[in-house]
Amino acid sequence: MKVWAHIADTLRAGGSCALVTVARADGSTPREAGARMVVRSDGSFFGTIGGGTLELEAIRGAARMASVDQPIFQTKTVSLGPDLGQCCGGRVDIATEVFTQGSLSAVSRLSELETTGQPFGTSCTVQGENPSQREVLDRLPSQAFAIAPETSDRQTVIERFGKTARPIFLFGAGHVGKALVLALAPLPFAVTWIDSRADQFPAAVPAGTTKVSVNDPAQLLEKAPDGAFVLAMTHSHALDEDIMARALLQQRFEYCGVIGSATKRARFQKRLRARGLNEALIAKMACPIGVDTLKSKQPAAIAAGVAVDLLMRDEARHQQATAGEGLAQIIPHGQ
Repeated sequence: MKVWAHIADTLRAGGSCALVTVARADGSTPREAGARMVVRSDGSFFGTIGGGTLELEAIRGAARMASVDQPIFQTKTVSLGPDLGQCCGGRVDIATEVFTQGSLSAVSRLSELETTGQPFGTSCTVQGENPSQREVLDRLPSQAFAIAPETSDRQTVIERFGKTARPIFLFGAGHVGKALVLALAPLPFAVTWIDSRADQFPAAVPAGTTKVSVNDPAQLLEKAPDGAFVLAMTHSHALDEDIMARALLQQRFEYCGVIGSATKRARFQKRLRARGLNEALIAKMACPIGVDTLKSKQPAAIAAGVAVDLLMRDEARHQQATAGEGLAQIIPHGQ
């Protein structure tokens, strides 16, 4: 969700609104730290912090705060069982910050930054319940939300917005390719969609998807960044094989998968050996792709299984990369 765009739109329309954030989540909770929603004074909202009673009460409280039309920052700890009667059993800290017309200039800058698609960090000082204007950090915080106390009445709030989208190079604009682009659209992926047949692409594609038509699709691998996911599902088995061979030989992609069956995998293994690829490289090829518990061959079902598999892989890599990070550990902005 584009948090700052919704806040900016509300302020430009003459209203005020509140940003509601899961600041901390312990135990079993509906959403993770960093989940956000924007609530207007009339109770309308964008985004979600997990639904249920927690969200309902958060919306009611944020709408009341926004209706006062004064900048304010508050945090509240909620135990889902004792306080709300929810079965989750966890505990969350909810931060609520009200933005008014006086914040429009700063919010507009953040909205513009948000459109770049790159994650960024902000900080603001809260004196009592009075927040300062947010400043953009030169470095990206390792945590989605953190509070650094300075005195008993003064604290610094540091937040990270956005997530670096995993690049996916998807070869093939057939039925499954079309379904997969739609399945990936709301997930943290940046899709480069490649096919030699320009007329196979739909006229419109989701945000975060770029269409590319070239005579030699496999050559686009040279432009794929390190760590990208590569999927081959073209109209030609020979082209799929060429894409896999080139991708595996480069040894810099997190995932190389080709649509097909166990029989196709066996044939590709034989052909890749003939190309000179060793067993270690060939073993890195995923075929079939997606979760193996789904048996349907409907394009939408295949796409759903592939999307789940890719999301699990991306989350696992992300957790490995951020393991052990703390508030003081930050990385250069934009990386």
